[in-house]
Amino acid sequence: MTNVSAPPFLPFTRPSIDEAAIAEVADVLRSGWLTSNGPKVRGFESALSAYFSGRPVRSFNSGTCTMEIALRIAGVGPGDEVITTPNSWVATANVILEVGATPVFADIDPRSHNIDMAQVAAVITARTRAIIPVHMCGLPCDMDKLYALAAKHSLRIVEDAAQAIGSTWKGKRLGAFGDLVSFSFQVNKNIMTGEGGCLVVNSEEEAALAERYRLQGVSRHGVDGIDVDVLGGKYNMTEIAAALGLAQLRHLATFNSRRLTLAKHYFDCFGADFEPQYAAELPIADFEHSNWHMFHLVLPDRISRATFMQRMQDFNIGVGFHYAAIHLFTLYRKRGFKEGMFPIAERVCRQIVTLPLFPSMTLADVERVVAAVKSILARTGPTPTRG
Repeated sequence: MTNVSAPPFLPFTRPSIDEAAIAEVADVLRSGWLTSNGPKVRGFESALSAYFSGRPVRSFNSGTCTMEIALRIAGVGPGDEVITTPNSWVATANVILEVGATPVFADIDPRSHNIDMAQVAAVITARTRAIIPVHMCGLPCDMDKLYALAAKHSLRIVEDAAQAIGSTWKGKRLGAFGDLVSFSFQVNKNIMTGEGGCLVVNSEEEAALAERYRLQGVSRHGVDGIDVDVLGGKYNMTEIAAALGLAQLRHLATFNSRRLTLAKHYFDCFGADFEPQYAAELPIADFEHSNWHMFHLVLPDRISRATFMQRMQDFNIGVGFHYAAIHLFTLYRKRGFKEGMFPIAERVCRQIVTLPLFPSMTLADVERVVAAVKSILARTGPTPTRG
């Protein structure tokens, strides 16, 4: 029998789509122009360029191919090494393999969960050509240290800013400065196109090269002639996705402001004594730079992530986890990686969970999540004291 008094299911994420966005997509469907390089794609790229202080932007059908194409633009290929973090979605490392280069991992900072720049510096070799940092949950990496290191060793930077649209560094939006910057518009991002992404580049020449890579390497000469001078793929964004992106972009500031409000309420509800009392780790309370794409909680070792997630389900609350450590996947174990190589990332990735955070949540929803978390952790007992 269904418990009619049970609160409704609260997912860990949910996109915000208004009627205006639905109407714009419907207009595209009626127009008959559905594929790429139409007015919606060009308009979306123009709006994104304005958002990123006039830098050239090209749109794509995912935030994965953007990183691969960025590496190709940077000239990375076989024989080269690219440094990245083991704490990310596997795509961040897979794109390195896709261009024939060798992924090199560096451990993460235990508090920010971003790549540790000191660890990056320690693994740079004569073969290193690029670094792919990840702005985890929208919290920026230390951009000063990152670009100083890149300049010192003449390295290219491909920022995995998939989660970071609207995040800032010292008052400047990520993407408005730097080298090659990749964003994702996958359905759970701060703005979304269902699936999609964009790449911010440094020049119109790089933008033109990005266009060729995204559509089979084709370049046009004159009215009828075409040529192919690079090995491209089929990565173009559709007019449907771009129409949704344009509608979403208009609300980005509001979405991010609401996420900030919810994040602050999480900290208020957890309270200053939560971490020592429950031996769990809250994220850094950064209310200046982060867009609060996600709210992470690192669980104490006394409870497994699977058990915690099931118990949250019992409260009718959805929880996600981001991410399994990349170097421990079979694909990377075959390349010589194993447990113990990146202990901080391994600990965090083993015990991290993602609590609900999306613009249509209420403050009461946050209070409900925090109450459930505290109840579950209290039932597992205190962390044993080490002698």
